[in-house]
Amino acid sequence: MIRRATPADVDAITGLIYELAEYEKARHECTVVPAQIETALFGPAPAAFAHVVEVRADDSAAPVIVGTALWFRNFSTWDGVHGIYLEDLYVTPEHRGAGYGKALLATLAEECVAQGYTRLAWSVLNWNTPSIGFYESLGAVAQDEWTTYRLSGDALAELSELSELPRQAG
Repeated sequence: MIRRATPADVDAITGLIYELAEYEKARHECTVVPAQIETALFGPAPAAFAHVVEVRADDSAAPVIVGTALWFRNFSTWDGVHGIYLEDLYVTPEHRGAGYGKALLATLAEECVAQGYTRLAWSVLNWNTPSIGFYESLGAVAQDEWTTYRLSGDALAELSELSELPRQAG
């Protein structure tokens, strides 16, 4: 079953984020804790949203979360409407190939269409050829003419100190 995440899913989602970080060879960069995920998804001003894949081994077993899609709204100044940026899509290795990743993406596409959003976008590591092949099989097109940049850590802090223009209070 694909469903919207609930607060009860926070620990499972956090665990899947760490599994994804391991898969992307960046586990050492992942520092999120469940309380941060809970605030981001379910706090007073949610900044992110999530769907989960829930499966049961059999009718008597408790359901287990085996996949997630974490996303947030972005905005296209050219279209004048929101879109969805998919931050993380992850399905555990033993559950891949069952259609769960495609179902998560289809759910987000449905969300876009229902809300009048014009875009569903995400990034993929250049070396991740299995995922690239999967995305292209769905009709996704690489945006090769764009390069993603990121400021973080010391560079972000240093730039924040360079603003010389006066600011309005509040």
